[in-house]
Amino acid sequence: MSHLWVFLHVLGFVMWLGGGIASMFAGIASKSESRAGLGAVVRAQSAVQRMVIAPGALLTLLSGLMLTFALAGMAGANVWLMIMQGAGLVAALLTLFIALPTATRLSRLDPTGNQSAYFDELRKRQKVVGMIWGSLGLLALVGGTLVR
Repeated sequence: MSHLWVFLHVLGFVMWLGGGIASMFAGIASKSESRAGLGAVVRAQSAVQRMVIAPGALLTLLSGLMLTFALAGMAGANVWLMIMQGAGLVAALLTLFIALPTATRLSRLDPTGNQSAYFDELRKRQKVVGMIWGSLGLLALVGGTLVR
């Protein structure tokens, strides 16, 4: 049964960070877009957030909890395991409770209309939160790699 949880954990992690990297590159490529074109890019990023990143983060979080419960009672805590768990938990919470709602709000705004200042503010928030959870996700990946 633990092999299934490990598979789901890795699958969720690939969805989560892979979608994040794809969204990041779409954001970088959109720097040359006109203001009107940003709306389409943000809607695409929001769709990736809702359909790939958030389910991946949730799957990773839930399977990680199941794997942690399976380890409860085993002797000795590994420092790298704790780094992976801590960084992954914080990154998942940032993704699910800040990045996902921000992406949803962003997709509803018109970048050229009277809400353009709010659009820019949310876009900046999305960049900062994305950098933070992406860095924590990579730290969790390093921690998970060095566990064994």
